Amino acid sequence: MMQLLLRGLIIGLSIAAPVGPIGVLCVRRTLVDGRVAGFVSGLGAATADAIYGCVAGFGLAAVSGLLVNQLTWMRLVGGLFLCFLGGRAFLAKPADQAQAAHSRTLVSAYGTTFFLTLTNPMTILSFAAVFAGLGIAETARDYGAATVLVLGVFMGSVLWWFLLSGLASLMRERFDTRAMRWVNRGSGVVVSAFGVVALVGLVWHV
Repeated sequence: MMQLLLRGLIIGLSIAAPVGPIGVLCVRRTLVDGRVAGFVSGLGAATADAIYGCVAGFGLAAVSGLLVNQLTWMRLVGGLFLCFLGGRAFLAKPADQAQAAHSRTLVSAYGTTFFLTLTNPMTILSFAAVFAGLGIAETARDYGAATVLVLGVFMGSVLWWFLLSGLASLMRERFDTRAMRWVNRGSGVVVSAFGVVALVGLVWHV
């Protein structure tokens, strides 16, 4: 069981670590609202990772097939939402950040990244590919083993977001109003770019 837990931990880290829009949002929210907001944002993504880990680990072929059949709508919704979040970040004013930190609840920070990760169809495909590649698809027949594996995935993902928000928080005090303006603009452009790429890819495959 410990070996399965470690495997799940590695899988969770490997899927969460690549730079993407969730990572950019986590860093920006840490710089703007503090480490707790950044970490909670990561928890939203980790929860979605665990859900997709359950689908792959428990061999829920029907659910997996349903998700794959909805790739177009998932990409469309996810791409549009990324463009919205990117635009909002780009237009945010550093002078208003203190007020925004109070008005933006942790539930919102958690919910946005949870939704974005769920609407990323590559997540479930990544889990399926990694599980098959490591030869652990047989856990679908053993609920105990699958549970341990998914727990490891969640722990690995949480560990990554804990480390990322911690590193970002170390830089927070070094950013003045001018620097934060560039953080807003830069993160807004990057997040929007991910959304545009998703939408263009959707049109390209139609």
